[in-house]
Amino acid sequence: METVLPFKLSPAYKSYIWGGHKLCTLYHKVAPVEPLAETWELSCHPNGESYIQGGEYDGQTLAAYLKMHPQDLGTQAGKFSGFPVLIKFIDAKENLSVQVHPDDVYALEHEHHLGKMEMWYVISCERDSFLYYGLKQTLSPQEFSQRVKDQTLTDVLNKVMVRPGDVFFIPPGTLHAIGAGCVIAEIQQNSDVTYRVYDYGRIGADGNPRELHLEKAADTARLTAEIPVPIQSPKLYKDGYAVQRLVSCAYFTVDKLDIETDGVFDANKESFHSLLCIEGEYSLYTNTGCLHIQAGESVFIPAGTGRYRISGSSRILRTLIL
Repeated sequence: METVLPFKLSPAYKSYIWGGHKLCTLYHKVAPVEPLAETWELSCHPNGESYIQGGEYDGQTLAAYLKMHPQDLGTQAGKFSGFPVLIKFIDAKENLSVQVHPDDVYALEHEHHLGKMEMWYVISCERDSFLYYGLKQTLSPQEFSQRVKDQTLTDVLNKVMVRPGDVFFIPPGTLHAIGAGCVIAEIQQNSDVTYRVYDYGRIGADGNPRELHLEKAADTARLTAEIPVPIQSPKLYKDGYAVQRLVSCAYFTVDKLDIETDGVFDANKESFHSLLCIEGEYSLYTNTGCLHIQAGESVFIPAGTGRYRISGSSRILRTLIL
């Protein structure tokens, strides 16, 4: 029987016009691109795959590894037709475009891919940082189209001031945008389908205005008023650590682990565990050895690993499939 070993992942690096350098300074990322907008820390998506770092499978993509070891996904994740989740760090030096993601039904019909639901965890931000989340007043389809044409859509979006630790869940159909100065951990459905609605008239690398997707955005955007509130969930205190359930949906469940000294957890056969260290550093102990993890690093713990111990002052986002 093959030994089950957790392993670190090396990310895919993404450069977009709105990116910056904070992921390099905050998490010591050494990126081959500039500016660095995103790192895809846990990804089997063909547009940017993460790679195994160290050990027997060093340099192999996570997707290739899981194709050979499908049992490491777990029984819950194995129910999906593909890998269900994608985890990123995002550095928004400038405002991101106002955009919307379709649901699975629309995306499969029009893009032959799944739709996209996602959550944001605000790691750091400036004093005046904000995000746009949904409409503050209900619009008719005609009013929406006119606002887009007049470039006044942001006037009717909820502008939400943010602070570190804020959590938001963004279901398909929600008009949204990350504002300048935010560093965010994004846990999302494994999809890269985005419909851009407004982009501040920016020019892309090809010298032309960046593409908008107005017809599809009009088809999929939810035009009713919303009241955005950061997710508030209870924190459960244990001996040596605290755990807080942030989001649970069909495609992912995310817990925040605040480790004061140490904590013991269990990766059973139902799901892999993804650990994204956002603060501090820790040692990960299993019955097969030890890994030392620093802030900004991502670890994949195969389903069926069993009990593992995290030791060291740290803050971790743990993702699994329930």
